[in-house]
Amino acid sequence: MTSGTTMTSKTSDSITTSLSTKGKLSSVGSSFMASAGSRNTSGGFDEGAKYSDDQILEAPNLRTFTFIELKTATKNFRPDSVLGEGGFGRVYKGWVDEKTMAPTKNDTGMVVAVKKLNSESMQGFEEWQSEINFLGRLSHPNLVKLLGYCWEDKELLLVYEFMAKGSLENHLFRRGCAPLSWELRLKIAIGAARGLAFLHASEKQVIYRDFKASNILLDANYNAKLSDFGPAKLGPTGSNSHITTRVM
Repeated sequence: MTSGTTMTSKTSDSITTSLSTKGKLSSVGSSFMASAGSRNTSGGFDEGAKYSDDQILEAPNLRTFTFIELKTATKNFRPDSVLGEGGFGRVYKGWVDEKTMAPTKNDTGMVVAVKKLNSESMQGFEEWQSEINFLGRLSHPNLVKLLGYCWEDKELLLVYEFMAKGSLENHLFRRGCAPLSWELRLKIAIGAARGLAFLHASEKQVIYRDFKASNILLDANYNAKLSDFGPAKLGPTGSNSHITTRVM
């Protein structure tokens, strides 16, 4: 490793420090760093693992992708595969094998969404880290599934399940989109509320902090799933009666 070695050595300490001081899922820090440091493509990913919904996993079951694998899956991050773009990078459409999660070519296999973060932004790194710490362990039908990640030199990427209908924001405000029926609106609202209820009622009491239409994603059947856990924090623990929820 060249310039990435410096970044890796600096950020390895910052992960455990920020987890303990910012209310992240601190127990994930060591297990994530072990898998991130291994640089193997399995990264602790269990192809045959079966998890029920509505739970917090003891350890993340995420696949460690190489940068070359994700370049292959997204056709070298071609512009025509861009699904969207936010403050922390672009999201690309990609294809992987449904069982092994290995990249596939020629638009075959399972569709995934690959978020390629801006490697020059420290805030982007913190949100990338938070996504892994939370979505790598949280399991619920109304939370978007994080499938894996990539950390090579300055390249930071996340791989999610593909949400075919996009964001609720697009359906509400984008020109040309057909209006949602009241039945669908109610279904989406209930789904998003169930996701929030799971976070608030869980043992860890996760405070989501970024609830908005652009972060409510819809699958092919208009099932709502919460996304973007970058600003998320854990609720107060022990003798603490409250925590700050200010978004910097």
